[in-house]
Amino acid sequence: MGDNLKQKLAKSIELADEVNNTPDVPIPFKQYCGELKSKAKKLSDLLRLAAPTSSELYMQRPMWLILEQTEHILNETLSLILKCRPNNIKKRIFTIISIDAFRKTSSQLENSINDVSWLLHISRSDENHDSENLILPSIAFNEPILASIWELIASLCTGSQEDRSDAAACLVSLAHQSDRYSKMIIQEGGVGPLLKLTREGNAEGQKNAARAIGLLKVINSIVILITSASMLCEHGS
Repeated sequence: MGDNLKQKLAKSIELADEVNNTPDVPIPFKQYCGELKSKAKKLSDLLRLAAPTSSELYMQRPMWLILEQTEHILNETLSLILKCRPNNIKKRIFTIISIDAFRKTSSQLENSINDVSWLLHISRSDENHDSENLILPSIAFNEPILASIWELIASLCTGSQEDRSDAAACLVSLAHQSDRYSKMIIQEGGVGPLLKLTREGNAEGQKNAARAIGLLKVINSIVILITSASMLCEHGS
């Protein structure tokens, strides 16, 4: 997924820049389009900040899903702004551009800004970011536990020894609650970082990681262990 993810990220940045660089449109749409362009610029800046983390295994799954949605929203934004350009004046006589369309698109861009900010938060690439104002990424609105699992896996890869131990303990709790959660932890790449913690963590972290792996029912599966070993996060403890 690595190279494909970098290409998708580059495409999203290119689209955001294209939206931001569109020529100004005449009144009465100038203010609305200006707001969309401003948000696209902010999104472009955030995407560039996120670029260095795209090679990290623990980031690839959430980043891919967020970029899929972001690319779609930016395409819709560009299409809306282009409808307001002077060379489309005749079309506008027959096509009413609703103010609600601008409001909806602005809200969607705001969601994308939050989503990418959340990516930066879990990757710890933006230490000065005010994480208290962040909400769940929009792709996880219907499955909040998914965002929690992504955050815990990220903490396993980037956190302190204490953070990693706590993250493993939380995964133990989730695995206890539901077999479905166990499957999600495996699918989202949680086994590799847990295996690494059993070797490199402090005593408590090693114990929590071993318990989590046992609950995930992969401890006796050689195939899964070998697969997971290739997914170990690259960060040291």
